[in-house]
Amino acid sequence: MRKQATRFRDAIFIVVDERSCPIYNVGEEFRVEKFCLSVPAHKPDCLCLAQEIAKIITSRESLVGFSKFGSEKPKFDCGGCEGLIHFEFKKEKDFSTLQMKLLGETEERHQRQHLERFFGVLRNLDIFEPLDDDALSALTMLLDMRTIAANKVVIRQGDPGSSLYIVLKGRVVVLDDGSAKIAEMGAGEIFGEMSLLSGEPATSSIHTTADTQVAMLSSKNFKHVLKKYPVLQLFLFKMLVNRAQTLTLRAGIITSGVDGELTEIPTAQLFLRIHSSRKTGTVDLLLEQGKAMVCFQAGKIIHARFLNLRDKDAVSALLKVKSGHFTYTKGIPDELSKLPPLGGFAWE
Repeated sequence: MRKQATRFRDAIFIVVDERSCPIYNVGEEFRVEKFCLSVPAHKPDCLCLAQEIAKIITSRESLVGFSKFGSEKPKFDCGGCEGLIHFEFKKEKDFSTLQMKLLGETEERHQRQHLERFFGVLRNLDIFEPLDDDALSALTMLLDMRTIAANKVVIRQGDPGSSLYIVLKGRVVVLDDGSAKIAEMGAGEIFGEMSLLSGEPATSSIHTTADTQVAMLSSKNFKHVLKKYPVLQLFLFKMLVNRAQTLTLRAGIITSGVDGELTEIPTAQLFLRIHSSRKTGTVDLLLEQGKAMVCFQAGKIIHARFLNLRDKDAVSALLKVKSGHFTYTKGIPDELSKLPPLGGFAWE
């Protein structure tokens, strides 16, 4: 009597349709060889799919049917979870043939070239710093790299979120519903994550301002990555908090503890916001040239310090600074509270 194991057949199946499957995409293949099931690289195994394929390859039915038009490939489906995929038999798996060996070698070469080309670029981005090389290699294989010409729409306001974008080279601009520029992004910055996290349509449009190379992570792979690498969830959370603070500042709302980058909120605009809000507090700045401090009393500057400069000279120098990090804190030192306003600034 023959053992059950001998009834397993080697075969290749391909996904031909997908409806809300949380893991697999159209065109991806499943391979059975020597009692083992192989799924697409860097994708998790699905027990529902494995059970379905096990039934298929242990059955006595032929995997190739015939019709008046010739041979046809039977179609199967896997609907064991919240999603559904349809897949069909592709061919008997026989790697001893020259054709299959060449196909295997071509796929391996393509994956190796993809990894060699983009791994180093991604390794230099802050978002991926917490990942070890093995994890980053796996993530790299899930990314789709594209170059988008200048002055093209990448995301249109109101469209559903489909991908997360990482800018590798070039620049994009974020526009509100009135086509006014909200922000500009360059290499190392990401966008599109808000719609993926919230499930809501895009709140802004994003256009390229130069030929821009991006790494795209589909919504399906985005969910898979967040589950597999929780450290990225923390990074995205921090990034969302920073963006919320920036939007709050642009709206003219100043709260204690808020911080941001001068590339997003220029120094003059930051000081104007504090002046308009009649805030009493301290702005600490961490700049490439060194640290600086500006104190406000009821919205008016009473003291400033930057390198060896003081008061008006310090403020004048700070207004020319284009980049750096700032933090606003409520309150000023007691010894400065009785100083008179410096006055004479354009926003007063």
